Amino acid sequence: MKTYVLKTEQKIPISMAQAWDFFSSPLNLAKITPPEMSFAVTSDYAADTKMYPGMIITYKISPLLGIKMNWMTEITHVADKQYFVDEQRFGPYALWHHQHHFKEIKGGIQMNDILHYAIPYGSIGTIANKVFVGKEVKKIFAFREKAIEMLFGVYKG
Repeated sequence: MKTYVLKTEQKIPISMAQAWDFFSSPLNLAKITPPEMSFAVTSDYAADTKMYPGMIITYKISPLLGIKMNWMTEITHVADKQYFVDEQRFGPYALWHHQHHFKEIKGGIQMNDILHYAIPYGSIGTIANKVFVGKEVKKIFAFREKAIEMLFGVYKG
C-alpha cells in the first residue's frame, strides 16, 4: 500500500485561544469543507463540544459523483493549544492520519497540517490517486485555506 503525504502551512490573524476554540470543535469542520462534498457531522455533539482523546466523530460525505459515504474518525491525541490528531476508523481511505499543529507567531498563529493517507485497491488505488484523488485532496485543503481567510482574515505579519 502506497502512502501519500500532504503538508500545509497557514498563518491566521487570530489568537491561539480563538484558533483552538474554532478548530477543536468537530462541528466547525463543515464550515471549511467544500460544499460539493455535502459534508455533515452525524455525531450527536453540541456546538460547544470540544474534542478529547478517544472522541469518535461520524460524518456523511460525498467525495465522488455525489455518492454518499459514511466516515468515522477518532481523535487519538490532543495537547491543548498545541496539536491534535484525527485518524480514520471507517471510511473511503485505507489510511487517514491527520495531524493539526498550532503555534503562536507575531500577529496570530501558524497552523501546520501533516496528512498521511493511502488509497485502497493496490495498483488501482495508486492510479486513482495520480488521476484524481491526490488532486481532490489538495483541492479540499486549498478550499479550506480560503474559507479560513474568509472567516478570520488574511494574515499580514
